[in-house]
Amino acid sequence: MILVMVAGTLGGKYADKYFGFSFPILTLLGVLFSVFAALYLSLKDFLKK
Repeated sequence: MILVMVAGTLGGKYADKYFGFSFPILTLLGVLFSVFAALYLSLKDFLKK
C-alpha cells in the first residue's frame, strides 16, 4: 500500500518537473489516484478472505 502511494507521488513530481508546471497539479493527481488505488487493492484483498 505504501509502495503504491510513494510511486504515485514520485511519478507526479517527476511529471510536474518534466512538463514545467509551477503548480504541482500532477503530483496532486498522482497522490489522489494512488491513494484510491491502494484502498481499492486493500479492500479487494480484505473482502476476498
